[in-house]
Amino acid sequence: DWRGQGLADRMLTDARVGHITLFTDYQRDVAALCAAARTLELPQPLHLIAHSMGGCIGLRAVMEGLPVASCVFSGPMWGIQMSRPIRPAAWALGWGSGRLGLGHMFAPGTKPASYVTSEPFEANVLTRDPDMYAYMRRQVAQAPDLGLGGPSLQWLHQSLQECRELVRRPSPDLPCLTFVGSNERIVDIARIRDRMQRWPRGTLEVVEGGEHEVLMESPEIRARIMAGILALFDTASHPVKPAQTA
Repeated sequence: DWRGQGLADRMLTDARVGHITLFTDYQRDVAALCAAARTLELPQPLHLIAHSMGGCIGLRAVMEGLPVASCVFSGPMWGIQMSRPIRPAAWALGWGSGRLGLGHMFAPGTKPASYVTSEPFEANVLTRDPDMYAYMRRQVAQAPDLGLGGPSLQWLHQSLQECRELVRRPSPDLPCLTFVGSNERIVDIARIRDRMQRWPRGTLEVVEGGEHEVLMESPEIRARIMAGILALFDTASHPVKPAQTA
């Protein structure tokens, strides 16, 4: 788990707040994971699967030379979905909160309770599969330490900065497959489309009717996505060598 989430160390006394000091701190977690992979002598080559915020972290990692043969993203946070009038306010609020010592406070519109425990299935923006939503709820009920509320103002500011910086960089020279739900309402689909149009060996697959958690949609959707992921990993692990000329 990334710092500030899951069973990893939380950054604030109030463990319900999704907080980070600098977004690039997540790269220290990536480095620790890579070091563990080397120590454990895990099979090579390595591949990357990154979802949502992990997609933002993973994109910077592969841009900076993460030793993977290919990468897969689902609902990657390469931009945060918000209306045009709200975006300048979010920038100003995030920037100003740190200077006023309020960066630890919840971002507007978010709350301390874990999303899956506070939102009914009918209104959720994560999945259209009731069984998977019930599974997420059971997880938090059985392991409350996994629960997480909304992000902090500091996290919001750092995330906006990171997305703005990454959009200016070229795509890495890696095979890439990205999935996004057609009903995505959390991350910015336009940013995803723009990135994948600029990814020479990249493919974008829009999951019709899918929400943010496309890997937690119906069994049929999950099976189709996993088949695509495994096919990419297999191809990237065994690249076809160009024919030798006489």
